[in-house]
Amino acid sequence: MTPELLRLILAQVCLHAAMTGTRLAAPLLALQQGYSAAAVGVMLSLFALTQVFLALPTGRFADRHGLRLPLSIAVGAATSGAALAAAFPVFPVFCLAALLTGGATGIAVITLQRHVGRAAANPTQLKQVFSWLAISPAAANFVGPFAAGLLIDHAGPTPGAMVGYRVAFGLAALLPLVCWLLARGATELPITPPPPGAPKPRAWDLLGQPMFRRLLFVNWLQSASWDVHTFVLPILGHERGLSASVIGSILGAFAVAAAGIRVVLPIVASRLSERSVITVSNVITALVFAVYPLMSSALGMGACSVMLGIALGAVQPMVMSMLHQITPHERHGEALGLRVMTLNASSVAMPMLFGAAGALIGVAGVFWVVGGVVAAGTRAVWGLRAP
Repeated sequence: MTPELLRLILAQVCLHAAMTGTRLAAPLLALQQGYSAAAVGVMLSLFALTQVFLALPTGRFADRHGLRLPLSIAVGAATSGAALAAAFPVFPVFCLAALLTGGATGIAVITLQRHVGRAAANPTQLKQVFSWLAISPAAANFVGPFAAGLLIDHAGPTPGAMVGYRVAFGLAALLPLVCWLLARGATELPITPPPPGAPKPRAWDLLGQPMFRRLLFVNWLQSASWDVHTFVLPILGHERGLSASVIGSILGAFAVAAAGIRVVLPIVASRLSERSVITVSNVITALVFAVYPLMSSALGMGACSVMLGIALGAVQPMVMSMLHQITPHERHGEALGLRVMTLNASSVAMPMLFGAAGALIGVAGVFWVVGGVVAAGTRAVWGLRAP
């Protein structure tokens, strides 16, 4: 790992942690204020809504402008969203903060993935650099919720006091500024122009490729699994009387496991095929979802969280490696934007669907339905082929 890649990884951790910390604190405070699980589900869906509309323009913008300008926009949006939640801790502002911090995370992810992917020289390096970069969201999913949970419970005069929530949002507002300090010195790579006389690129051209469509579907299965865990676990923990710090720790265990497997992947990247890793991940995810709702203790839930983190954490580097191999070099940003747009369109709808399904069939039913869909989708993985 080069020093520059390490700085970019830490930069993404800081910005992403601002969003994940906000995503833990806002729903817990909304539940404390008496809002329903369905209302919280709507709010959580907003973390992905901005990315649905901005992802494709962001990818094209990054193809034209490189790294620094898109990243500076992301930093400004994330800091503004978290600072507003700290200043005005009410439900409508939480929704605005979700839009801003979620959109900022999407911009940063697309910009950084495009940058490091273009710097790789071969497929093995692609798997290695994306494994390293994929540690960022996994680490942020630990740092953000864990820090927010601790501040909520201990920064105020009593656990769960408003002061603790304000401090947690305040920390989330400062983290993106650290991101900018780390990333501003990164080397800009040359912009690759489209071939002379080429028609204006359209997203449908990429979607017309069967392998790209299959890759998006497989990635959606993993994304839906991640979303259901992120959404359902706080509700499950709240129902069972767990404190904010315990819920944050369980989510943190998931993040540590996801980061841990991504540390191992660069070492063994040359020995693993993308298809085999994704297949094993699907099987483990389906099995964990079958037993997760049967766990009644924090320890049992934590064990399931770790297993799920290992399974889902291994997938993204493999997907990103294949995506860069099957799409034109000058359209990597656009392809990344289309992927983020597709996944986040799902993430907008999924929490609302999970909230409604949870009210109808219970939390256990949500786990089992999603696990069944993941198991059934394993067959699609076998059709994946890299050039």
